[in-house]
Amino acid sequence: MTQQTLSFSRNDSAKFFRTLNKRVNDYFKDNNIKRTGNWKIWVKTVVMFSLFLAPYFIIMTLNLPGWAMLLLTVVMGVGMAGVGMNVMHDGNHGAFSNKDWINRLMGSSIYILAGNVYNWKVQHNVLHHTYTNIHGHDEDLEAGRILRFSRHAEWHKHHRFQHYYSVLLYGLLTINWAITTDYLQMKRYLKRKLSYGKFPNPRTEWSKLVISKIIYVSIWIVLPLVLTDIAWWKLLLGFFIMHYVAGLILSVVFQLAHVMDVAEMPLPQENGTMKNTWAIHQLRTTVNFGTNNKIVNWFTGGLNHQVEHHIFPHISHVHYSKIATIVKETAQEFNLPYKEYKTTRKAIAAHFRYLREMGMKPALQA
Repeated sequence: MTQQTLSFSRNDSAKFFRTLNKRVNDYFKDNNIKRTGNWKIWVKTVVMFSLFLAPYFIIMTLNLPGWAMLLLTVVMGVGMAGVGMNVMHDGNHGAFSNKDWINRLMGSSIYILAGNVYNWKVQHNVLHHTYTNIHGHDEDLEAGRILRFSRHAEWHKHHRFQHYYSVLLYGLLTINWAITTDYLQMKRYLKRKLSYGKFPNPRTEWSKLVISKIIYVSIWIVLPLVLTDIAWWKLLLGFFIMHYVAGLILSVVFQLAHVMDVAEMPLPQENGTMKNTWAIHQLRTTVNFGTNNKIVNWFTGGLNHQVEHHIFPHISHVHYSKIATIVKETAQEFNLPYKEYKTTRKAIAAHFRYLREMGMKPALQA
């Protein structure tokens, strides 16, 4: 990752964002509603935590056949992804509630997903939301040598097959948090003195990381081994399946928003300045999908409304469907793109076509 300082253009002669921001603010004012979550997000919180944790207690207390435990670990994975998208995500954006302590509490749910608050806020809130789809700055585009998400990334021969094997790797997202990613990220971020807000005490953050990992392993591995008669290999298999299901869901949802053929991946000029203003940059680099599907809207925590989320990250996802009309109409009024796939199926197909294209030898892409 490069440490070049970037800045966005301030030349918005048409005043797109000022107009859009006023219209969105007027929507909340005229309807006398808060920009943060409402009763809907609390219902979703109960449902998602139930899907995630109820199977754990069932497995711990009942003598179940193997197929039933397998099914429950899949349900736990679905619930785990649901907590991440609907609870943790809004909490760490300060959008869950108008009370800071509730946002911190809900944001801290990432610890039972095997993640870390500090790392997530730096990678997601700072690097991804600020430098969306900018190679060398947005870590969501980085996959080492294994996957190639951008034309600006180095090409290797094995990338020719990435549209086949990528889906196998996507499921490893959260289990990598538990094993290696958090340690490597924290070392890197603290060294670069990155933070979302006031820079924290490194000793405190390392202590939180180590203690939270010990508690995590104790809850999900040690306690079941001690309190149940389930064979160790079955526990580890169930643990892996839970993480794999969650990781696959989360990875695909996030990839459909940015790693697509229609999502631009611009580079800065030599002086570090981006061509567009920040808000227009978000329109050009972000894609919606399946926004008319009520199930997708509900389960993904509005992450299929990525355009709205990227321009207004501090607004709770429960409002995205309402403000989407305002964003789309304003973008069209200013002759700016509003990128979307009508269905999730079409978006998934487009993503893997894009991976296939990025896997081709660069000379063949021209």
